[in-house]
Amino acid sequence: MPSRPRTAGGRSTGGPSHAPGDLKWTAPSPPKMPGPKGAGPASHDRREREPASIDGLELPMVAAPSPFAELARPTGGGRSEVAPRTVERGVVVFDLDGTILDDLGSISAVAADVMEKAFGTPAAEARVHYLATTGMPFEAQLAQLYPEAPAALRQATARTFHGRKVTEAYALAKPFPEIPKLLKRLSVERWTLAVSTGAETEMADLILEREGLRFWFEEVLGSGEGTKREHLREYRRRFPGARMVLVGDSRFDMEAAQSVENVVPVGRASSLPGWTLTPSDLSKWGAAWADYTLSKLPEALEAFERRPVGTSPGARRRPARAPKRRPR
Repeated sequence: MPSRPRTAGGRSTGGPSHAPGDLKWTAPSPPKMPGPKGAGPASHDRREREPASIDGLELPMVAAPSPFAELARPTGGGRSEVAPRTVERGVVVFDLDGTILDDLGSISAVAADVMEKAFGTPAAEARVHYLATTGMPFEAQLAQLYPEAPAALRQATARTFHGRKVTEAYALAKPFPEIPKLLKRLSVERWTLAVSTGAETEMADLILEREGLRFWFEEVLGSGEGTKREHLREYRRRFPGARMVLVGDSRFDMEAAQSVENVVPVGRASSLPGWTLTPSDLSKWGAAWADYTLSKLPEALEAFERRPVGTSPGARRRPARAPKRRPR
């Protein structure tokens, strides 16, 4: 049976309580891939290869953004190495989905529907399990949630998810209300801004351009350049000695930041129907600062700046122990 997912990423506020591990599933033979109503596997595959359009801009459709990014995928293919440089103040690296873009609700709905059709998990449960493991590449989420499912079925399900994510979620995605002013303020205050995302770099560039945000970012690294940990190591190489902050929305974002030297994790909490990830949850997983909005992020960065580089803002200092008194 599929194993229980790692559900410590937040808490469900309602709905069914059992996990995919409580369900039996039978792999179709041959696998019947979920697609549009009334369409068979052939029409679904054709839809994945055709370009989609957002507000007149053609979107590149790829077989599977971020395939196996957490599973030893070769990285850095094709891109020339960027020379290291110094920055004026520091580097703030933003996650994209659920951090810059208010798209977690629509993406989780797509994931739930795909998982229900492929593995038989009721959509309400599948959505909670997706949210509990968000921050990982979808392929890695499926491997954790359904470890005994055939690899070919998981791969095909991931391809379906990535195609629908573009046409159904990214087509409607908008930034959180405070994001445009926040990015402008941080740039004016001389912070260097970058993006780390599990989406394809080209797709992230296109969406940020569409929303008028790409101008503020010096760099964008996507699935073709590796995992979030690898992105942070690369940014650390590009900006040696700089203060660096990762702004994310999941437990795995916080863990990625803590795995790279001198990167401070910061969290955006979330509250969706049936799901809550509180600032307290993110703080438990290492966030130096967390809130439901990022409007106060500049003040938090100023507080971090008063500490020496390499000092964790969230670290608690142990009280000094009094020297032991020798017996007379």
